[in-house]
Amino acid sequence: MKTREEALSYGLSFPNTYQEAPFHDPNWQLVRVKRTKKAFLWTYEKDGYINLNLKVDPEWRDLWRRTYKSVLPGYHQNKEHWNTVILDGSIPDDVIKRMIAESYDLVTDSPTKRIYEAVKKIPKGKVATYADVAELAGDRKMARAVGNALHKNPDPSTIPCHRVVNSKGELAGEYAFGGAWKQAQILESEGVEIIDGKVNLEKYRI
Repeated sequence: MKTREEALSYGLSFPNTYQEAPFHDPNWQLVRVKRTKKAFLWTYEKDGYINLNLKVDPEWRDLWRRTYKSVLPGYHQNKEHWNTVILDGSIPDDVIKRMIAESYDLVTDSPTKRIYEAVKKIPKGKVATYADVAELAGDRKMARAVGNALHKNPDPSTIPCHRVVNSKGELAGEYAFGGAWKQAQILESEGVEIIDGKVNLEKYRI
């Protein structure tokens, strides 16, 4: 991702968003959330590159800055809560999209973070269903959102999405990090028995 158009297009793919140039300066193009009018994606050209300002969880802020030289403390914004991302081609597209999605989640108080925190509570050697995770995150009705969040899991090493199965105990055929066989492999290494692609929920459910 190197262009403003790509960044704005991705930002506008999120629900209830709109584009705005608030400073009567076409160099500054923002994407805001309709209901609150909060901006989660700022775009502007600086020193020959398109820059993005993105809201960031302080937990992730320094990791991004350490990992990529083109992620800097937020330009003209609160440096504790915002990062500037320079679109110079050095950061993979999926990482930039993840950072934009995280910014949107933070601004909209999305349940995604609550879902990740709920998954972290599933102990080694146990599994939970999507509905279980939704309930742990505060709303049993958002089981579908659990699946979407886990598919975009930013850190499988600390958010053990492999421990989440469907209501029948079946593994995820589209497990985002290597397919169902990989999910089975990880679960078996943790002592969970897999038979015909399923987990015995009576035995292993939290």
